[in-house]
Amino acid sequence: MSTPTASGIDEAPPVFGRLLTAMVTPFAASGDINHSEAAKLAVHLVDELGHDGLVVNGTTGESPTTSDAEKQALLETVVAAVGDRAHIVAGVGTFSTQHSVDLARQAADAGSDGLLVVTPYYSRPPVGALEDHFTTVADATDLPCMLYDIPHRSGIPIPETTLLSLGEHPRIVAVKDAKGDAVSSSAVIDAGGLQYYAGDDGYLLPLMAVGGVGVVGTSTHFTGAHAGAIMDAHLAGDPIGARSRYARVLPVFRGVFATQGCMLVKAALNARGWEMGACRPPMGAVPTTMLQRFLHLLDQLERGNKS
Repeated sequence: MSTPTASGIDEAPPVFGRLLTAMVTPFAASGDINHSEAAKLAVHLVDELGHDGLVVNGTTGESPTTSDAEKQALLETVVAAVGDRAHIVAGVGTFSTQHSVDLARQAADAGSDGLLVVTPYYSRPPVGALEDHFTTVADATDLPCMLYDIPHRSGIPIPETTLLSLGEHPRIVAVKDAKGDAVSSSAVIDAGGLQYYAGDDGYLLPLMAVGGVGVVGTSTHFTGAHAGAIMDAHLAGDPIGARSRYARVLPVFRGVFATQGCMLVKAALNARGWEMGACRPPMGAVPTTMLQRFLHLLDQLERGNKS
C-alpha cells in the first residue's frame, strides 16, 4: 500500500523502516564480542531512540575484522533482543561473490529481515560483472536487499543504468546512498523501483528532498531521535521545521566523521558509560582532543534540545 505524503506523491512504505543505525560491535577485554552489551545497545537504539531498523555487521560494525561465525552469533543476539520490534538488516557484502552468497544464507538462517550488499571493493569489477554479483547475492535467499553505493570506499560507483536495471529485480528494493550525488540519485528514485536511504548522516535531508525514504546512520547512535524529528517534519510538509532541526544537529552529523565513524562512536559511548571496548586493528584509538570535541558537540546539541 502506498503512503500519501504532504507533497501529494504516493510512496510505498519504506521496506526497512526509516530510521536505521549501522550498529557498532562491542568487544570485551578478551577481544571477543560482548553479546550482552550488544543486546543492551540494540534495545537502547530501538526502545529509547526510536529506531525501526538496525544494520548489523556493517562497516561501522567492523565487519572486515569479524569471522563468519562471529557475524552469525551477533545477528542472533540482536534478533533475539529487538527483532520483533525492528527490521534487522545484515551486512553481507564482500569482494567475493561466493562469500557474499554464503553470508547471505547465513544471515537468513540467523533471522535477519534483509541484506545490505556493498559494491565489491578493491577488485573493481566491470559493469556487467558488477550487476551479476548483485543479482547472484539477491537470488541466494528470499530476503529483500539494500545495495550499498559508496564509491569512495569501494573504488567504483554503481552506474545509474545498472541501478535502474537492478531495481527490476524482485528482491533488490533499496539503496544505501553514500555517493553524494543528489541529481543522479533523484533520477533513479524518480524512475521507481528502488527506495533510497542516506548513507551519510548529513545527506539525510538533502536526499529526502528528492524522494529519499530514510537514513542508515552512524551518529544516530546518539542523534536518532533528532534524525527522526527531521524526517517527521519533512513528511508532514514542514520544510522550515525540518531545516531548523537539521541545522541544529548538522555539527554532530558531520563531526562523527572526524575520523572513522566506528572509532568515534565507540569512544564516545565508552565515555558515556557503555562498555564498547576498543576497535579491532587496523582501527586505532581516538585522540583525546578529537573525542573531547565530539563530546562537546553532543553536549551542545543536548543542551539546545532542553532550552
